[in-house]
Amino acid sequence: MDAKTLFDLSEKVAIVAGGSRGIGFAIAEGLASLGASIVVANSTPETGERAAAAIRTQGYEARAVPLDIRDRGSIEQMVAATLEAFGRIDILVNSVGIIRRGPIETVSEEDWDAMMDVNLRGAFLCCQIVGREMIARAQGKIINISSNVSQVLQPHRGVYAVTKAGLSHLTRVLALEWAPHHINVNAIAPAPTITDLNRKFFEDHPEDFKARTQSIPLGRLGIPQDYVGAAVFLASRASDFVTGQTYFVDGGSNLI
Repeated sequence: MDAKTLFDLSEKVAIVAGGSRGIGFAIAEGLASLGASIVVANSTPETGERAAAAIRTQGYEARAVPLDIRDRGSIEQMVAATLEAFGRIDILVNSVGIIRRGPIETVSEEDWDAMMDVNLRGAFLCCQIVGREMIARAQGKIINISSNVSQVLQPHRGVYAVTKAGLSHLTRVLALEWAPHHINVNAIAPAPTITDLNRKFFEDHPEDFKARTQSIPLGRLGIPQDYVGAAVFLASRASDFVTGQTYFVDGGSNLI
């Protein structure tokens, strides 16, 4: 099998939860460019529609579906809408996440619960509900977006780090249990990445931006497009013998 065939995603259907912007949107574009039909699932319908339209203007298939990742019923409706539109789900990318920064002694229960609900519980529910469909078809690829702080700690991101460490471990658990069903479950662990959501934070906290940059041997923060290659690999036949792994795409931050 040649390399083009290994990475070909024609006739595949991919749900990208959180696919309307940032890393999720870059991955959705990348999967679409190799032939996958994309479902952009996110909490803001207008943003989702714009993202899907932007993918369609490039000549690819995409549609938007509303998603509240904290709500099981919403996830079930997203899955039902995808199956009604395309008849199958081959790929799930969990890219929904929130971060609330601050010293660990100041973290409120509300902040703890919010990050746990979105970053870990929500990803679990998406995997579980989509996973049932994949089990029924005895095939599938799941990609969870973890973080380098699942392993490399940074100040004022304590609870976020706990949720991402949990997500990487959940990835391993699912990979083990679902291997008999030919479902590959892996994760990508990005470095701090410049997106629309955190650009203002770094502008307002130049000392944090400097510290994060100095913590990366390659000397810069990530951009969303840095993660497309890993996502394409993990979504394609090229990774059929890979499961339970967290790939650190982080400029080498896990080395120091």
